[in-house]
Amino acid sequence: MKSRKTETKKRSQFKFKLPEEKIALHPTFHRDESKLMVVHKKTGEIEHRIFKDIIDYFDDKDTFIFNDTQVFPARLYGNKEKTGAKIEVFLLRELNEELRLWDVLVDPARKIRIGNKLYFGEDNSMVAEVIDNTTSRGRTLRFLYDGPHDEFKAALYALGEAPLPDFIRSRREAEQEDLERFQTIFARHEGAVTAPTAGLHFSRELMKRMEIKGIDLAYITLHAGLGNFRDIDVEDLTKHKTDSEQMFVTKEACDIVNRSKDGGHKICAVGTTVLRATETAVGTDHHLKEFEGWTNKFIFPPYEFGVADSLVANFQMPLSTMLMIVCAFGGYDLVMNAYNVALKEDYRFGTYGDAMLITE
Repeated sequence: MKSRKTETKKRSQFKFKLPEEKIALHPTFHRDESKLMVVHKKTGEIEHRIFKDIIDYFDDKDTFIFNDTQVFPARLYGNKEKTGAKIEVFLLRELNEELRLWDVLVDPARKIRIGNKLYFGEDNSMVAEVIDNTTSRGRTLRFLYDGPHDEFKAALYALGEAPLPDFIRSRREAEQEDLERFQTIFARHEGAVTAPTAGLHFSRELMKRMEIKGIDLAYITLHAGLGNFRDIDVEDLTKHKTDSEQMFVTKEACDIVNRSKDGGHKICAVGTTVLRATETAVGTDHHLKEFEGWTNKFIFPPYEFGVADSLVANFQMPLSTMLMIVCAFGGYDLVMNAYNVALKEDYRFGTYGDAMLITE
């Protein structure tokens, strides 16, 4: 029989009461000035710092791994032909560049059928036709646009807004500022429909200071999808299936991480997407391997990590897959205790909230 400490956790064990006012609706004015809770795995000690103080916990030749995926403005509002009914379209990914085919989610789904034309923009300048049903809310759209592909993408994205998660969007509308703030400063490979939130705290100044201190920076790409916010509907977590997400780990990233690891230096994963990517691409020798493909890795306690020994993560929502990964990394009891402390100490939760560093 497994001991209580190592037994697999159930969904209900990740439930906690999160008052609405604790959910951050806006980011801090300066990226690197949110609160930072530092949790020491070995001793259980908790410190309260400002995010830019994170540099105090790392030294020359330690490595931070970032996810450099770029969020695109995925949420569009439009109208249905003939009826003029208001509709919402959430762009998931481009299926065919030449044919302008996109995989999307639609709302209200029951009113949007194959053959319907959808109009976007104040002057209805962008038109799309529904050509297939993929899931209950999923559709394939063909955008009817004459002109070069980059022109089409620019026109399409100009109509979109930042794809904020529902726990923010239900309480305020997306603003122009979100297009900048719901994006890391090092984002360079387009493909995500949600930001890797732990990375949002890093400013240019902080990253420059890290470089000067001799800290190495490695970049992997995991295009974070909506599966991160999908409700888990099974109590037994071994039965939960996550959506696949595209990811890339380059030779350059592997070289930086493995050199640091071989030298006995710290490896810090910035965010749960980085943990999922590195655990997908780790070899039996605990070295990071090159990878190009898809991952549906779902991590929950108990779990032995092969690459990172430190983690930066935001304060996650109850019952979320992200909370489960953080608990797997820091230990269930330690992390849930830290969350209780965070609630008492007025830490801000969610995408635009404060951060936690779990380290030795």
